[in-house]
Amino acid sequence: MHSDALILLLVLAAGLWAGAQNALAGGGSFITLPTLILAGLDPRAANITSTLALFPAQIATGWVGREGAAGVGPLSFKVLFIISLMGSVVGAALLLVTPPTFFARLVPWLVLFATTVFAWGSFRRKQDHQTVALRPRAAASAQFLISIYGGYFGGGIGFLMLAALTIVGQSQKAAYATKNVLAAATNASAVAIFAFSRDVHWLQAVALSIGAVIGGLIGAWMLKRVNEKVLRFGVVAVGAALTVGLFLRPV
Repeated sequence: MHSDALILLLVLAAGLWAGAQNALAGGGSFITLPTLILAGLDPRAANITSTLALFPAQIATGWVGREGAAGVGPLSFKVLFIISLMGSVVGAALLLVTPPTFFARLVPWLVLFATTVFAWGSFRRKQDHQTVALRPRAAASAQFLISIYGGYFGGGIGFLMLAALTIVGQSQKAAYATKNVLAAATNASAVAIFAFSRDVHWLQAVALSIGAVIGGLIGAWMLKRVNEKVLRFGVVAVGAALTVGLFLRPV
């Protein structure tokens, strides 16, 4: 089989894994990013292509849970949604003006940060949560900064949003629904900008997206049949290995 066909099959398989992983435990970008780099993309192009490819599955997830999404105190959900869109535009624009070589040096630190956030969000004890009364301006600023990070890189954004929403008083159920919709909104702005970027590798993006959609359906079916803690441990292990590999990888 031709090497290009093998690479596309690898990307498709990574999409299947990432889609199922996101449906079950999150952290699918830890699978897609190294796969796209292995396929020959530079880290910035891999990040942009991955964000674009995984977006359709995020829309579906956010749409299904939209009725459970809510605001935070005096901040309405509509305001949080608009803040997420605006922050993502800033982050995506920053990424596009970041030189590929600089981003290649930065991405190991971003993956390390995302892995740490994922591990903390997955294995911290629930009693560690404490409700904090944040002023509306502080809560809005936190969501804006998280959205900038989401537009720029995005790894671990779900746990950052989940942590922020539960800290300011949302229930776990409402926080999950709100996080899913806001994460989709964050990526919507980034995707709208990235779609016009020359860094998008469309063939790989389509293969990855098809795999992610199918994987998401499989993951939804598997949701009650697998051990979620084992899956989250696997994501952290992949993230740790990816971090080490990226630090050792010559730029």
